[in-house]
This record gives sequence, C-alpha cells and structure tokens, in this order.
Amino acid sequence: MPVEIVTVPCRSDNYAYLIRDQASGKIALVDAPAVEPIVEALEARGWGLDQIWITHHHDDHIEGVDPLRARYGAKVVGYASDSGRLPVLDMALAEGETVSLGDTVARVIDVSGHTVGHIAFVIDAARAAFTADSLMALGCGRVFEGTHAMMWASLSKFLAMPDDMQIYSGHNYGQANGRFALSIEPGNAALKARIVRIKEADAAGAPIVPVSLGEERATNPFLRATEPSVKASVGLAGGDDAAVFAEVRRRKDAF
Repeated sequence: MPVEIVTVPCRSDNYAYLIRDQASGKIALVDAPAVEPIVEALEARGWGLDQIWITHHHDDHIEGVDPLRARYGAKVVGYASDSGRLPVLDMALAEGETVSLGDTVARVIDVSGHTVGHIAFVIDAARAAFTADSLMALGCGRVFEGTHAMMWASLSKFLAMPDDMQIYSGHNYGQANGRFALSIEPGNAALKARIVRIKEADAAGAPIVPVSLGEERATNPFLRATEPSVKASVGLAGGDDAAVFAEVRRRKDAF
C-alpha cells in the first residue's frame, strides 16, 4: 500500500483523514472539522502536517484549517472555482488536475450538488476516494446549492469507478441512512447485513468507513437509482435514472 490512511472522528459525526505517503513520510489532511482531535492523532504518531486538502466550504469541513496551517506550516489545497469561500489556498486546482504528496498523486473531480464547487480527491494507486459530503456511507449529501441532475451526474462519476475503490466519506449518518434505505428496499439482504455492521461499529466506537464502492453499489439507495427494483419502489418503473435519483433524494429530505 503506497499510503497509510487514518480516520479521525471529529465533532459529533464528522470524519477527517490523515494520509501518509509511505515513501517520503509526508502527511496530508483531508478536511479540518476541528483542531483538537487532529492534533491528537498527529501527535500520537509523531507526525507533522504538510498539506490540507479541502473538499468544500462548509464550516464543519474548514473550521480547523487556519489554526492547523499556523501550527504546522501546512500548505492548503482546494478548488480554484470556489476559492472565494475557502480559506486562502496555497494551491488552487481545477477538475482533472492533481496534487502530489511525495510519491502519492491524487486527482481532483468536481462532485457538485451538495454545494457548487464540492470536490473529491481520488488516489487511484491506493484505490481511495475522499468523497466528503457527495457520496456518503449509505447516502449522499443533501442538495443545497446544486440541482438533482447535477448531483446525479456527480454520483455517476463514482459509479464509473471500480468496485474495490474505498470510499472515505465526510460523516457518520449510517444508522439514519440505513433506516431510510430500508424504506426503499426492505428486502435488500446486503443492506440489512450492512446496517447490523454499522450498529456494531457504532457500539464499539469504531469508524464505519472506509467501505468499498461495490458495497455502496449494492446497498446505497442513491447509487441504486439505476436498479429496476428501486425505480419500481418509488413509482417510476422504467424511468430515467436521474429522475429516480431525484425522487429518492426528495423522499430522504422528507423522511
């Protein structure tokens, strides 16, 4: 494995991630919901912090950026098109561009919908996608700024990735997302088994991420808008995938 990835629970339900390039020892942080848990995780390992990668502008993803930058001298990386709402960027990237951490290379994809200008960082060599509030564990972010069509186009970028891609999402809404998913597919055995594992992880104080894209594809109702069973469940048998996704998202908003 070219990188070591550490999940850092923050606040009540956020996840941040530390990425260590094994060749160089350089460290990146994906999102900074809070300062203290990230500092604790770094100090427990004797690590510094070289880069901070920001996925989107919401406070619960950027609150710790400036204090951590000041403490460690980290360079801040984010999306050029949303730079006006982000902390000052040392590296402003466009979709398709990459950021290097030692020998580790992450590419940027635009996954707007939850916000316009939300990005994900994908390390193909490590089969790791840091999706924040676009694709979540058993869910997806509420569509605040974009459109349902935009959000479906973003999720479709993940659907094009291999099943062994590991998804590192921004929050633990697993149990609530599971209850909703069952309302769409009450007979989905893989979903039921996953909900049991999520409850076990929560009880043990363990992260519910990462999870493979293959498992998301089998259990996440938002990714399953392509499935005839989901289309029928929301009264859109034979319907357009994007329209089915929009209906599933509307139902979740009201659930």
